[in-house]
Amino acid sequence: MGNILKIGTLAGLISALAACAVGPDYQAPTKANNIELASAYEQAEKLTNWWNAFGDEDLNQLIDQALKENRTLFQAQANVLRAYAIFRDSDNDLLPKGSLNAGYEAGKNITVLESDDDTIARGYNAGANLTWDVDLFGKVRRAIEASLAEAEQADILWHDAQLQIISQVAATYGDYRGAQFRLKVAEQNLANLRQTRTIVKARFQAGFASELEMARIDAQVFQVEASVPQMRNLLARAEATLSALLAKKPGELALSTEPELPQLSKPVALVPGENYLRYRADVASSERALAASTARIGVATADLYPNVSVSGFLGFLSGPGLTLGGDTKSWSVAPTISWQAADLGSIKARIRQAEANSDIALAQFEQQVFDALADMQFSLQSYNFSRQQQQSTEHQWQASERAMILARQRFEAGSGEFLELLEAQRDALQSREQLAVQEQQSFNRLVDIYRAFGGGISVI
Repeated sequence: MGNILKIGTLAGLISALAACAVGPDYQAPTKANNIELASAYEQAEKLTNWWNAFGDEDLNQLIDQALKENRTLFQAQANVLRAYAIFRDSDNDLLPKGSLNAGYEAGKNITVLESDDDTIARGYNAGANLTWDVDLFGKVRRAIEASLAEAEQADILWHDAQLQIISQVAATYGDYRGAQFRLKVAEQNLANLRQTRTIVKARFQAGFASELEMARIDAQVFQVEASVPQMRNLLARAEATLSALLAKKPGELALSTEPELPQLSKPVALVPGENYLRYRADVASSERALAASTARIGVATADLYPNVSVSGFLGFLSGPGLTLGGDTKSWSVAPTISWQAADLGSIKARIRQAEANSDIALAQFEQQVFDALADMQFSLQSYNFSRQQQQSTEHQWQASERAMILARQRFEAGSGEFLELLEAQRDALQSREQLAVQEQQSFNRLVDIYRAFGGGISVI
């Protein structure tokens, strides 16, 4: 009875000690300076279908295919599986480890005794070997905390990879449509200039236009002709980039030939009181890195204290007859205490290193918060400025088109100067090209809003 009480007391003491874990208990930061960080990370509900609001089937299909085929996403997903496998391996360290073994041993003169001269000894063993590191001071549990945080970080980075790939596809699609549209504008402008050249040439042959006028209209025609290969090169580059993002060979994309940039029928809007930081995967990833580095302090601190491990064997030992039964049963228990007492200086240095790593992770997390807020704010401002510029450019183009029409009418009627027509055409060409550039820029700035807000901003 007394032995039972002693064993029970010892088991209770070990359990009580094992409930302790040295090192700081992690608490997620709730503020960065005066910025509230109460909301936990969550993936935006419309992260992958936010673009449906544009009503562009080509864009929707490209994004769907990229999410299925992009190899960067494959890597990120495999990294998640690897990280959780590491976590499960760490979690198993709390349990005893064991192996089933069977062996045979033979030896001659295995001792120095004269009675053993020329004696051959044979033996068999079969059973289970077990080892258990008693996690008295939480080294294993802190390692599990760290590996879990790193697995969660990998999962968050997978979400971020989805966001980044969608953003790249959308932005490149904007580049493709923009180049396609600018090419169409250049070809239309070239047709108009050639029409004007035909008129000038007829007047020149009739003696009503000078050689200088012919040279100047030719210069404008050649200038626009030179821009056409550039537009085609931009179009080819955008197509090649889209093909790579979708894991396709160039030339396999089946896109409509209509050069129209996607447009939102409704504006984007902020929801009052919404904490959009919770959609930022980079912020959440930094927070999980901070959690892991904090747990590593406990892993290093646990080495200041003794480590208790228990090893044992349960099975059978037999001689040459290989008889297994009650007479050959065998067991052993070997508790061991080890302590790195002679290496405490190095252990303390590793603790300071872990603490410094945690301080670095905290600073990186807070800086990520500040960068994210600035990114969100700038994306909205940049989009609004781009829209204002686009509207002004559109008014400029309309005025330039009207001026060009009036100048052509005056020139054809013989009451206008050729230089006046040439200047009006040049203004119209430049303003139309600039408008095409502005439309593409506004779309790309909208992609930046989607990326900056983690797909969590509303379309009303």
